[in-house]
Amino acid sequence: MSFMDEHLKSYLASGGAEGHILDLSSVGGHAVTTHCLIKVVGRKSGTPYVRPLIYGNVGGEIVIVASKGGADTDPEWYLNIRESETIGVQIATQAFEATWREPEYEERHQVWSYMTHLFPPYLGYQTSTTRHIPVVMLRAERPIPVFNE
Repeated sequence: MSFMDEHLKSYLASGGAEGHILDLSSVGGHAVTTHCLIKVVGRKSGTPYVRPLIYGNVGGEIVIVASKGGADTDPEWYLNIRESETIGVQIATQAFEATWREPEYEERHQVWSYMTHLFPPYLGYQTSTTRHIPVVMLRAERPIPVFNE
C-alpha cells in the first residue's frame, strides 16, 4: 500500500481525527502540513472518489494545487473538478460541499507564492514540467457528512 493510500485510509477510518496534519519534512515540506480530502465524481466513470491533498487557506477559501508531483499531465481529480460545479471537501472532522474557481493574474501569483511557502517542493515540481500547474480555490457552501470508507 502506498503512502497516499495509507494516508487516505487513516483519514477516512478516523473520521478526520487523524491525517489532517502530517510531517512532510522528509520530502522537503514542513513538519506541520495540513491536508484535506476532496471528493470528486469521475467525468467518464461517474464514480465518486476521494483524494488527500495539501491545502492552504487564503481569504477564507481553501486552496489546493494540481501538481501531480510535477508530471507533464494534469491529475485526474483536477480534470474531474473542471467538469463539476461543486465538489466535496473535508478538513479534519468537518466536510462541506464547495464551489471552485481558479485565480488569475496577480491573485494567482500571490496564491501560488503562498502555497509554495506552505510546501516548498511545489517550486521544483513547476520547474520539472512545461505545463502551468493549476491552483484551485474552494469556497465551502454547506455542511455535508464526513467522508467514509
